[in-house]
Amino acid sequence: MIRYFPTRREMLQRSANGFGMVALASLLNEQGLLGETFSPSTLTPTPDAKNRSKVRPLDFPAKAKQVIFLYMDGGPSQVDTFDYKPYLEKYNGKDPHSIFKVEPTQFNNVGKVMASPWKFKQYGQSGLWASDLFPYLSKHIDKLTFIRSMVSKFSEHTSANYFLHTGSGLQGRPSMGSWISYGLGSENKNLPNFVVINGGLIPVGGLDNFNSGFLPAAFQGSIFHATNPPVANIKHLEKTDEQQKEKLSLLRQLDGGVLRHYGASDPLESAIANYETAFRMQTAVPELMELNKESEATREMYGLNSKYQPTKTFATSCLVARRLIERGVRFIELTCASVGADRWDQHSGLKKSHADNCRMVDQPIAALLHDLHSRGLLESTLVVWGGEFGRTPFAQGSDGRDHNPFGFTIWLAGGGAKPGIAYGETDEWGYKVVKNKMEMHDLHATMLHLLGIDHKKLTVRFGGRDMRLTDVHGNVVHEILRS
Repeated sequence: MIRYFPTRREMLQRSANGFGMVALASLLNEQGLLGETFSPSTLTPTPDAKNRSKVRPLDFPAKAKQVIFLYMDGGPSQVDTFDYKPYLEKYNGKDPHSIFKVEPTQFNNVGKVMASPWKFKQYGQSGLWASDLFPYLSKHIDKLTFIRSMVSKFSEHTSANYFLHTGSGLQGRPSMGSWISYGLGSENKNLPNFVVINGGLIPVGGLDNFNSGFLPAAFQGSIFHATNPPVANIKHLEKTDEQQKEKLSLLRQLDGGVLRHYGASDPLESAIANYETAFRMQTAVPELMELNKESEATREMYGLNSKYQPTKTFATSCLVARRLIERGVRFIELTCASVGADRWDQHSGLKKSHADNCRMVDQPIAALLHDLHSRGLLESTLVVWGGEFGRTPFAQGSDGRDHNPFGFTIWLAGGGAKPGIAYGETDEWGYKVVKNKMEMHDLHATMLHLLGIDHKKLTVRFGGRDMRLTDVHGNVVHEILRS
């Protein structure tokens, strides 16, 4: 056992705040105000890596308990997927400057108005539109809540990715997965609470899209690969279990000694918490990845037997996501596999590359929605699909589309979202929002609301101000919520 004996000055320095807290606790107790150590309603709660597994009280009844974010990296084209615009066919090949005001684009290479290469059709009882890029997903269209009026403040990938993931275009803020994990706590001590299943493409902006920022490091995203094993060193390197336990015991003693000497330290406390989770993951992760225990019908439904490798990879990610939901993981993000193109970012070669991307995700996502629904999990799981921005209704060059932050589409499913509706509109070109504009902060506020959290109350004091996912913005969009 390692022991440290503080000097008198160190003792007074460490105890000063403690003396004040004793008096404050007494006063609060007398007034009946001494409650839980943390609630989403508590202003500026003290981050605590040690209590990350505690399930915390909600601000109001939640419709959703968990989130799956299907991240379409690069920006899918809304006018080629879910936002049907007949005017593009009517004015195909015309100069867009002669028809509407063209905003500056990322590469300033404005071509002609370009009709979608794909046909659109109405599906389901809702009659919502989808292109023939989604033969599988269109069968589940009545489960979807389309938001056709999303906007972003950024037209460049890095800042737009940070904005989508963290509510800020600047690097270093906590990801929404971290905020949600922090605000709700964990229902599974054996797995991370925020998991990113990497199909092969880490978004532009890197791992900071999944960072915990000024929240404890224990709440950052844990990267799993869509392969087996999904994380490195899942099997201990020591020759026996006893040797590993002895090594971990020594680490615990050393870390405990440092904590006693220097006082509370988030990096060290988070490291200790992560060591403990990693130890438990050695049993939980291999069991999680036993996909051979799934029925052949389930594997076939997801596309695990597909001859197209990107479909097979994304299918694995979706099936693992469902298994993580069953095990209580709060927030799961899926990144795309590579189809040999630059993500969904088709500045050229739109027809081939968008078709390849949709072929990758269509069958697995449809299977995920069906599987969650059939198991009674979709009611409590919020599924979110979308990218960081959309694309222009006119061509870049001859066969691509440039970035468009002025109006694009995402969709939600389950978790309290109202199914079978489309909220908001873009103009007749699918270029700019003309009705019910939805800002990124509104999306985050609405997601938190569905999870039972008031976005204005989930705050942390940092840098002299109260920080939150929605900054000083954001409104819950009640029109898309199921009553």
